[in-house]
Amino acid sequence: MELFDNLALGFGVAFTFQNLLYAFIGCLLGTLIGVLPGLGPVATIAMLLPATYALPPVAALIMLAGIYYGAQYGGSTTAILVNLPGESSSVVTMIDGYQMARKGRAGPALAAAGLGSFFAGCVGTMIVAAFAAPLIEVAFKFGPAEYFSLMVLGLIGAVVLASGSLVKAIGMIVLGLLLGLVGTDVNSGSARFTFDIPELSDGISFVVVAMGVFGYGEIISNLAKSAEHREIFTSKVSGLMPTKQDFKRMVPAVLRGTAIGSALGILPGGGALLSAFAAYTIEKKTKLQPGEVPFGQGNIRGVAAPESANNAGSQTSFIPLLTLGIPPNAVMALMVGAMTIHNIQPGPQVMSSNPELFWGLIASMWIGNLMLVILNLPLIGIWVKLLTIPYRWLFPAIVLFCAIGVYSTNNNNFDVWMVALFGLIGYVFIKLGCEPAPLLLGFILGPMMEENLRRALLLSRGDWSVFVTRPLSMSLLIVAVLLLVVVSLPAIKKKREDVFVEE
Repeated sequence: MELFDNLALGFGVAFTFQNLLYAFIGCLLGTLIGVLPGLGPVATIAMLLPATYALPPVAALIMLAGIYYGAQYGGSTTAILVNLPGESSSVVTMIDGYQMARKGRAGPALAAAGLGSFFAGCVGTMIVAAFAAPLIEVAFKFGPAEYFSLMVLGLIGAVVLASGSLVKAIGMIVLGLLLGLVGTDVNSGSARFTFDIPELSDGISFVVVAMGVFGYGEIISNLAKSAEHREIFTSKVSGLMPTKQDFKRMVPAVLRGTAIGSALGILPGGGALLSAFAAYTIEKKTKLQPGEVPFGQGNIRGVAAPESANNAGSQTSFIPLLTLGIPPNAVMALMVGAMTIHNIQPGPQVMSSNPELFWGLIASMWIGNLMLVILNLPLIGIWVKLLTIPYRWLFPAIVLFCAIGVYSTNNNNFDVWMVALFGLIGYVFIKLGCEPAPLLLGFILGPMMEENLRRALLLSRGDWSVFVTRPLSMSLLIVAVLLLVVVSLPAIKKKREDVFVEE
């Protein structure tokens, strides 16, 4: 009964004109960015963080959440029509979605992606609403030692579930932790890693790192790619409604994808990307029905399952953020940044101290998912036209808006140069095959880990055994060690690499 009262409060907050407007703006921007190749939700939210400074906290978070799941929707349009991932989790959708478009079935492919995403988004939101309150009760039992151990587990989870080399993922985490140490030590007041540069005494701005590595890095990477061989199916998008046979095949795939995405979205570092890969792998292992098109040649299940999984994953990734204050992926790390900007401490106290924000955000997810279906299916023609804009016209505008956004945060030229530097670093990461998301998690969690480590040692009078004598802390550390051991086993390592292979 309490859940319904809380949801009623949330819908009361979300249904105000201001919050509906910002939910719509977020969904529209997210879809737009998802459609444009190469710019995913991380880069977009990083670019638009400064724009939320003047907004009330609830409206700001509702808009950023709308951008996140809007980009998950929009990415499928580009993947299906142009064979380019609008953002990383759309990579799997390309395999069968593009083949369907080539056979003149772009309409049913886009409808399968949109309807599957809507269903999965609604289920994911329901899970967030149902499990958030019980998990918060558990979160109140956490002390500094437990929080430190949980963050260690989160970082190891991000390493295990990151695509590519384990060594590179660990390197990115460590680099993120080191960048988080730059600035003035709170306890001693002495400068650390500032190299006598006064502007670094307050540390490196979160917006600078996020916008540089993800925004500018992606732009430089996209400029290096040729756009001459894109095949856009502008004339073939007709007959959106899937056939009865399509629906029969789609429904079980959507249910499986939703279940996988809901579970993996909660895991640190997993989220939408791993959910999409795992859902597609399971569909491929499911027996083909008589007359069904093989996978890789335009099977509608190969579109419905990963799209459902990545949207369910994007919704349930809010659970660790809202209940424990721990970001499970790069986008949630940006949400922590946004909450901090508005003087909101992420964690279990948000629900009790700011219930309007907590339940308003959850209610806005349902409204946002409905808006996205309305935005995506009837406006396909407009999104297709956007894909014909040459990238050489788009990137100068994006660079300019990024520079203005960064400058406006502190009115400081130094930040603009730092973004340019991190943009080059981000491009180098892309060329080296290093996934930058673990860096952002390390950067966000580093100062929080240091603070909780010091608190725990202060309370235990310098006794390090506090991390293994407290049952909950010890359990989390054991799980972290087991994760590292399991992922190092040769058989598991090989399977992990196979999951991320793009066929």
